[in-house]
Amino acid sequence: MLSQTVQKDIVSLDFYQPIYRSQLEKYHLSEEQKNLTALPLEAIATCEQENDRHPILILSDNTPVGFFVLHGWEGVKNYSDNQDAILLRAYSVDSSMQGKGVSQKSLLLLPTFVRKHFPNKNEIILAVNHSNAQAQYIYKKCGFEDKGLRADGRKGELLILHLDLGNG
Repeated sequence: MLSQTVQKDIVSLDFYQPIYRSQLEKYHLSEEQKNLTALPLEAIATCEQENDRHPILILSDNTPVGFFVLHGWEGVKNYSDNQDAILLRAYSVDSSMQGKGVSQKSLLLLPTFVRKHFPNKNEIILAVNHSNAQAQYIYKKCGFEDKGLRADGRKGELLILHLDLGNG
């Protein structure tokens, strides 16, 4: 008997569009997570004021389940001298979708997404709170490297992680 596998929970990345706003109003993070990252609508408001911040949705079956911002040089310069890097910030996955592989799937899609939409970038960097071991584990599992750089953040020490995109 042949079994057909139905592919579901297809994760994709796309730029934020206002049609998703009402869904993002229901976005939920734990109190602890809210202390470590911004809610999507807060981050989008900042993106609307700064043109080198790009709000990105993590979609599962075309429904927003996660969010992050890709920030150009103005964000990068706080953590790196590489003007060809882009900063991943405000990364989160809605509480209802955590533990389902969404983070890993979205982070594995990220290099291709950045190469396609930001072809002049050769590195993705991020700053993760020293106490956020779960996030560090996922980032490292998806190819980000800890090269020993640290920074002071609002909530304590930050580890600066790097993902080399190569030259194309």
